[in-house]
Amino acid sequence: MRGRMPHRMRPLMSKHASDGDGPSNEDKELRSRLDKLSGALAEQRLEAHERQAQETATVAGGETGRALSLGFRVLSEFVAGVVVGGLIGWQLDVWLSTSPLFLIVFLALGTAAGFWNVYRIAAQPTRPGQKNKP
Repeated sequence: MRGRMPHRMRPLMSKHASDGDGPSNEDKELRSRLDKLSGALAEQRLEAHERQAQETATVAGGETGRALSLGFRVLSEFVAGVVVGGLIGWQLDVWLSTSPLFLIVFLALGTAAGFWNVYRIAAQPTRPGQKNKP
């Protein structure tokens, strides 16, 4: 019993392996297949990761550009409404000699028009295929 291990302590080996020999041909084949499959799996994971990184970069860049464009449009619509209302009110006050009356009225109207324009932009569908529901 000196050279041999007890049955319950022996490592699991294939049927064809003997105690004194190294790993059998079947074990070598299984190890080879495992290594080949592990390599293929690692390669597919790397490709999937690269694809996902490219898609994320493409989507993020496009979404950021659209968001900036929409933000600038909303800002310009609102500011234009207030400025145009203020200019009309100021010019009417100059022509009619009514100090700040028309300036205040048309500033309020310009602000309301700016908010209305922002609301119209926000109410538009976000995707080209979507339709507005009243």
